[in-house]
Amino acid sequence: MIVKVGIAGLGRSGWGIHANTLEKCPSMYRVAAVFDSIEQRRTEAVQRFGCKAHPDFDSLIRDREIELVVIATPSHLHAQQSIEALRAGKMVVCEKPMATTLAETDAMIETARETGSLLTIFQNRRFDQDFLKVREVIQSGKLGRIVLIKMTSHSFGRRWDWQTLRKFGGGELSNNGPHLIDQALQLLGEKEPEVFCDLQRTLTLGDSEDHAKIVLRAPNSPMIDIEVTRACAYPQNQWLIMGTQGGLKGDASFLEWKYLDPDSLPLRQVETEPTPDRSYNWEEIPWKEETWTAPEDHDAGALTFYHELYRTLRQGAPLSVTPESVRKVMWVIEKCRESQNRLGTSA
Repeated sequence: MIVKVGIAGLGRSGWGIHANTLEKCPSMYRVAAVFDSIEQRRTEAVQRFGCKAHPDFDSLIRDREIELVVIATPSHLHAQQSIEALRAGKMVVCEKPMATTLAETDAMIETARETGSLLTIFQNRRFDQDFLKVREVIQSGKLGRIVLIKMTSHSFGRRWDWQTLRKFGGGELSNNGPHLIDQALQLLGEKEPEVFCDLQRTLTLGDSEDHAKIVLRAPNSPMIDIEVTRACAYPQNQWLIMGTQGGLKGDASFLEWKYLDPDSLPLRQVETEPTPDRSYNWEEIPWKEETWTAPEDHDAGALTFYHELYRTLRQGAPLSVTPESVRKVMWVIEKCRESQNRLGTSA
């Protein structure tokens, strides 16, 4: 049975991600209605989907035909509109960031519990193919004990749109940050990390940060180093992993890793005598090397999100992205904001 969807917001996300992805799942979903404040966008959606177009959000969530509402409006509206949609009896997919504060996050979760309506957050990069491969390699044990996981989103350039303004919930911490933070928390598991964060305004024309450095540390876990910045003229690998038996590097399209079998190394012991040639210790490492190339479908994360959601809505499968799991992302973001307020630095 097809799920009838209403999309609120037809901008970069609502139109470029959600509408495009839903259109690829015609046996599962149909865009039955839309809302956007710009009339031209509403007209374009009607022409594309043959759907209804609502002039305001209230009329969208009052539409009895709609089962699932996608909240893809500016970030500062996510919490209130999600709550209103839940109270109107709709199931909700909310874009990231889930909210602008942890208090808003908790209000959304409580409303979902009170109403019994489904709430999930579009943390689609939890299903990205490179992330799944990285996790698979880590869990294989080939790299040994993982010492450090470095994750980056590097670019160089100015922005001057609404996502650079605090009043709209903007900034790189809330814009691209939730993707990497969510992946990092998936790798950490249930542990609650210590959070170090540095936020700075660099090239942005707005008043929110466009450079975020986040370090997560938990007992008996690798340190996770996250950089989300628009001030990097020399972008580094999206992934860099260090382990006691090898390492991994790469990006969304290509990964490579090498590792050794500890038993292949000769037995050695600490020596206190000078080395014969005054050199540092050195030995040839018998590396084993592997690579991975991403399939051509670069929308796999978004598609998998909606496929998994359909299994929940129509087949009773457990919800893949629970709001409680995304609350942890918002908790990290709030810790970052709190630390920056204490330090009084330039963000």
